[in-house]
Amino acid sequence: MGKLIAAINMTLDGFCDHTYGIADDELHEHYSELLRSAGIILYGRITYQLMEYWPPIVKNPTGNKAMDEFAVIMDNVPKLVFSRTLKRVDWESARIATRSFEEEVSVLRQQSEKDILIGSRSLIVAATELKLVDQYQLCVHPVIAGKGLPLFENINDMTFLKLIKTETFGSGAIVLYYEPTVAPHP
Repeated sequence: MGKLIAAINMTLDGFCDHTYGIADDELHEHYSELLRSAGIILYGRITYQLMEYWPPIVKNPTGNKAMDEFAVIMDNVPKLVFSRTLKRVDWESARIATRSFEEEVSVLRQQSEKDILIGSRSLIVAATELKLVDQYQLCVHPVIAGKGLPLFENINDMTFLKLIKTETFGSGAIVLYYEPTVAPHP
């Protein structure tokens, strides 16, 4: 059974907004590798619609090897979209969830040997609240946004994490790999 991995880009001050990140070759290569290990990626409507940027690049490559390769991998990875408003999705590798988030994750965990990725802020919050996340991969960019959507907004229960690995990019972005753990004893 694969892990449920919450992976997202964020600013140093904790905001999630794709326009604040440094989307260089190294970052695209990192996420290409992550997507290769995934059996599926879970999105909310807003993030899914942002990701619809990639299929046209598959048809008309940019000439940037890392970006074009990411587009192809992103195009092929199955996507499950959680939305109350979308009635259909046009991306061939996507489908709309028909069950609750918790039920869908439970079924996916039983069916998949590969990792299940969560790529939307709202779903990361939901999975954190439900204690479903096996690993967090937080790519922190060296940017102070000063405003935006905070990643861990509306979390009700404290969650303790253990740092298991870091990865630093030339841009100054750093990926922090965490696993949930029990509370440390005083």
